[in-house]
Amino acid sequence: MCGIWALFGSDECLSVQCLSAMKIAHRGPDAFRFENVNGFTNCCFGFHRLAVVDQLYGMQPIRVKKFPYLWLCYNGEIYNFKQLQKQFGFDFQTLVDGEVILHLYNRGGIEQTASMLDGVFAFILLDTANRKVFLARDTYGVRPLFKVLTDDGFLGVCSEAKGLINLKHSTSLCSKVEPFLPGHYEVLDLKPSGKVASVELVKFHSCKDEPLHVACDTVEALPSAGFDLETVKSNIRILFENAVRKRLMAHRRIGCLLSGGLDSSLVAAVLLKLMKEININYPLQTFAIGMENSPDLLAARKVAAHIGSEHHEVILNTEEGIQAIEEVIFSLETYDITTIRASIGMYLVSKYIRKKTDSVVIFSGEGSDELTQGYIYFHKAPSPEEAAEESERLLKELYLFDVLRADRTTAAHGLELRVPFLDHRFTSYYLSLPAELRIPKNGIEKYLLRLSFEDSNLLPKEILWRPKEAFSDGIASVKKSWFSILQDYIDQQVDDLLLEKAAEKYPFNPPKTKESYYYRQIFEKHYSGRSSWLPHYWMPRWVKATDPSARTLKHYKSATQE
Repeated sequence: MCGIWALFGSDECLSVQCLSAMKIAHRGPDAFRFENVNGFTNCCFGFHRLAVVDQLYGMQPIRVKKFPYLWLCYNGEIYNFKQLQKQFGFDFQTLVDGEVILHLYNRGGIEQTASMLDGVFAFILLDTANRKVFLARDTYGVRPLFKVLTDDGFLGVCSEAKGLINLKHSTSLCSKVEPFLPGHYEVLDLKPSGKVASVELVKFHSCKDEPLHVACDTVEALPSAGFDLETVKSNIRILFENAVRKRLMAHRRIGCLLSGGLDSSLVAAVLLKLMKEININYPLQTFAIGMENSPDLLAARKVAAHIGSEHHEVILNTEEGIQAIEEVIFSLETYDITTIRASIGMYLVSKYIRKKTDSVVIFSGEGSDELTQGYIYFHKAPSPEEAAEESERLLKELYLFDVLRADRTTAAHGLELRVPFLDHRFTSYYLSLPAELRIPKNGIEKYLLRLSFEDSNLLPKEILWRPKEAFSDGIASVKKSWFSILQDYIDQQVDDLLLEKAAEKYPFNPPKTKESYYYRQIFEKHYSGRSSWLPHYWMPRWVKATDPSARTLKHYKSATQE
């Protein structure tokens, strides 16, 4: 996890523009570099480094003797770099996984490069020999990337929008800062003036398609094909374990977020099993957050005891949670209601990890709810086919919601997130299964995933079959939910009259509740006029919902009242 930043064709003094790059310093607390591009005095790269792989030669932009005309700034991890090196006979100059991007590009161009990378990434690749700039981002947007391109060809690129919004430019305000689309690459011509012109934006991978890099995966072919239940369950276990195994690539200590729900518990259990197999000689640290005796804390405690992790509990102090709201919104760059609610706990547990431990590479369970139909509202899907379509929609929009939350809350504290449920191979296989197999069954969401691990003894049965908790309920105390505490506080902060006139003040995505108004106010304070970064609020489908939380759904209420 790093922070990348680059400018092409700047009319302003670069030493002034570079101040904007410092806005993302949290993403790389270990080292920092600015570098001008030879022959292009108005182009430069900025890089903030979190050293996870090759601590000696990992500074960026990466340049190697073999390709002196190539400059690479990337944020991410390429899990199959050794397999690619072996398959194509690449001669590496460093131990950095990202070096493989240079060799792939030299061998087969940008399309093959982006398609063959098994990992999470956002990168800027400059080819001065052919006068081209390339931008690319992984399938689910696990690593963030933003860009601004003015009419006269000034390009700014950054891991987070906050590194671009204050850039200066002579002909226009840099107002069109926008997220770079996941699963795409863009080709731009570099002019002698350092300015650029966009040539094409290409979608190189869709979540349903089996990725091209399967040919050089550690599990080349699944032992059996077909959709009979035993085969499917076995393949799910094999691919999920493979997804966790490849993400063990790190020279820094590995930890895991553990809410006690199915997803994080499965990740933690498989992670610990594999760490033992490869003789990692330190205990796995797991981390849970919640109010005293909250459901999540109790469940996480049970899982940690079962798997034998070194478990840490962070008690959520309501005052600290409320005080963190503004910092969280600034980090997230969104005003989405459920994203902010769920981010507060994750932000505070990440803060604890950074201050109190030496774990840096943090595994988490993001992506499972979208992939395996884990949200409560999937019980209301009109048909298996519509549920499958909704699952794909959610996966495509992850970069706006859960993946955004997971990246920003951890990156704010210099941690690197790893999300095995969003492994390209695992997701494409799961999405290839018949729609009927993937829907909730017997009133239980994620039924197929649970069933696949039922005989593994990885988790206690009551955890494996634990119903979905709304995150802000899971971290709540028995006495009063975090949701209720938030509402009580915000009710005092937003006047009824303000809410009545909300649509006039904020015509795009107008706030409908005091909570959403409060969040929007803070967002506009830091990112005025940038409400289009969020195309729509996250809301459940097939139900008449006015709030994104599961607690408002009938199925959830009946489950919690039993």
